[in-house]
Amino acid sequence: MIEQNARLGVLLMVATTMVFAVQDGISRYLAAEYNVYMVIMVRFWFFAAFVIAISARRRGGLLKAARTRQPILQTVRALLLISQICVMVTSFTLLGLVESHAIFASYPLLVAAFSGPVLGERVGWRRWSAIGIGFAGVLIILEPGIAVFDPLAVIPLVSALMFALYGLLTRFAARKDTAATSFFWTGIVGMLGMTAVGMWFWEPMLGGDKAWMALLCVTGVLGHFTLIKCYEVAEASAVQPFAYLQLVFVSIIGIFVFGETIRTNVAIGVAIVVCAGLFTLWRQRKAA
Repeated sequence: MIEQNARLGVLLMVATTMVFAVQDGISRYLAAEYNVYMVIMVRFWFFAAFVIAISARRRGGLLKAARTRQPILQTVRALLLISQICVMVTSFTLLGLVESHAIFASYPLLVAAFSGPVLGERVGWRRWSAIGIGFAGVLIILEPGIAVFDPLAVIPLVSALMFALYGLLTRFAARKDTAATSFFWTGIVGMLGMTAVGMWFWEPMLGGDKAWMALLCVTGVLGHFTLIKCYEVAEASAVQPFAYLQLVFVSIIGIFVFGETIRTNVAIGVAIVVCAGLFTLWRQRKAA
């Protein structure tokens, strides 16, 4: 058993958020130049190869990793994840990184809200209050009734809902399957699902963009590797709050690389959403 090391876990989580922020920036660029489905398909080819390599090294090998008593649930999980990624990357090209992630930051609140009816977990009044306050922050970001509501803003909200459901299904699957099994099914089913869709949208890539595509694949593998190591050395509840740093790193990339701006209402709304999310994480940890 690997010794728990909270400090190392925090450092690995910070590194993971930086890598995923870079991945989102590259995805935003490539998806604006090429079809989204093709970009995600190639990314999942490399991710599946990484999953196979990791699973083969574990005790029992690929057969043990693939063994599950709930194949339908695992398949739905994986298909939901690739759909969520496609929706989110599309949002990057339409709204930009900053506003997409500002709205997407609400997904932990959605997880907390649905954990009761889906998983049968008890959600007390304090967490319900935080959830309500958090979604008030989302409304501040969206500005309904104050400015002309941009229907494109619904896209990252849909992505957040999909990712929250994916997270809940992952926790539900963990009742019977190991994390290694869920990881294996995510990679393999995700690759097959994206290939079935992306193969119809293949486009030749320019030489320079091939390098960016290769870097996107590397960041995808590296990010999941550091995340795995993070959860191996520290409890998830101790490092999860630091996942919000991805919003900071993404904003830096959006502003300095893509020339995006942060509107005042977005900054205020994000602050409310993040504070509410951190409170729900704290209450969940305390209850556990």
